[in-house]
Amino acid sequence: MNHDIKATELPDLTANLLRDGGCLIDNLFADLWQHMHMKARLNRLGFHKRSGAPANEVVYALMVWVWLKVDSVGMFARESLKTFSQASKDALYGALNSENWNWRRLNLEAAQEATKALKVSVQSSAWALDDSIKMRFGKKMPGVSSHFDHTTGRCVMGQQVLTLGLTSPEGFVPVDSELFISGSRAQTPHQPFHDGRSVVTKRYQVALKQTKPQMAREMICRAQRVGIDALYVLADAWFGTKAMINMAEELFLIPIYRMKKNTMKYRLTECRAGKRVQREMDLNALFQHSVRGQWQKITGQPYQANVLDVELNLNKPDESEKYIKVRLLFVRGMVEQDKIQVGKHDWAAFLTTDLSLTPQRILALYAMRWAIEVYFKEAKQHLGFLQEQSNHYAAYVASIHLTAIRFCILVIGKTQGYSDGISAVRDQIIANATAIDHATRLWHVFRAVIIGALDEIKTELGDLADKIIKTIERHVENFFVQSLQLDVRTLRLEAK
Repeated sequence: MNHDIKATELPDLTANLLRDGGCLIDNLFADLWQHMHMKARLNRLGFHKRSGAPANEVVYALMVWVWLKVDSVGMFARESLKTFSQASKDALYGALNSENWNWRRLNLEAAQEATKALKVSVQSSAWALDDSIKMRFGKKMPGVSSHFDHTTGRCVMGQQVLTLGLTSPEGFVPVDSELFISGSRAQTPHQPFHDGRSVVTKRYQVALKQTKPQMAREMICRAQRVGIDALYVLADAWFGTKAMINMAEELFLIPIYRMKKNTMKYRLTECRAGKRVQREMDLNALFQHSVRGQWQKITGQPYQANVLDVELNLNKPDESEKYIKVRLLFVRGMVEQDKIQVGKHDWAAFLTTDLSLTPQRILALYAMRWAIEVYFKEAKQHLGFLQEQSNHYAAYVASIHLTAIRFCILVIGKTQGYSDGISAVRDQIIANATAIDHATRLWHVFRAVIIGALDEIKTELGDLADKIIKTIERHVENFFVQSLQLDVRTLRLEAK
């Protein structure tokens, strides 16, 4: 599960952009709006109004308000709206609260344009799944429910959003999102929907009745139908379940999941005295039996690992057995600064159904999941994620997709060269999201070059040369820890 990331290196997509005095976000956005033919696109997707300002003007205003240094749609309407449109504040909220505007379809088309602009390769890309909680305290906010926050270890009231993104070496694109309402303390709408067949009514029923694996499956299928596809699917330990593995199998995807250290049983086959012996063990038992004390160094990375090929029954106990072969990668975390050795719980396990993947490749692919963490950070800080002040469920649905569309438009802007500011900042994000793959291949080259250069001036630098090398290596290791979430705190939370 995503939480507000507190890391040393997470370059912002929009904060740096807004600080760039040569980049006027409203002019930039207007150019991109025309480049994507948004007026015609909105008309084709059924974004219509019977009277007042045209729908395309209203949607444009809803897209751009988050970058104009105002705290809400209402303040934007009072201070800046007339600059962009003759629409009123009521028109903006009317659009947000519209039950039949299909924001998801607009999100999918924006994502489709972004993936084309990035020239994403299916073979090197992956679906990234993650959820994030926006804490809410209003008693009249429909869809707010109680969710367990793994970062604080307690239940909080809020809105949980499941997001599907496409991540690749070329960049990250948010493709689809769905609100999830738990069965605990859920707040119902204070007024009924106008039409039981509307888009928003159906979305509300999905949020109430579907599980996250069901939502994930439908989101991936929708994306595939519009031509967006990937080879892998990545998710953290909170999604490491049989249902999620089954979902990947049914959609012919290769899962790479972080797995919980729970009671899920795996079948290990061994040869003893010339006979094949099968044993059912959970992750902790497998660790004690086959991994502990048998670590191997991962080339180019500051970790030790051990690989086990086992079998997993995807069906329930009362159903016929459905065993598949899976590869478990056990990875040992790093030593804390104040400890001599790694703690007994400081290890993680990753699962994949592709038995040909090496430990280096598994970690390199899984590290691409970090891009969705970066996206959530950006969404909350700079892209208006659930910041529209409305008590209508339709506004929440609109908000999660408006956030993603804003991100997609900026991605397209970077590829089209509309702004040097966007280009530079997006390049930093792409580097942070996927650099682990390049780092594993290039770090030794860079290190040799740096050491060679320092050797030439070592007589002048003295001990400072060694300190420089150690500092650089520490920053590289910190990046690995951050992107793979192998820090001690995360590992021990999983152990609990």
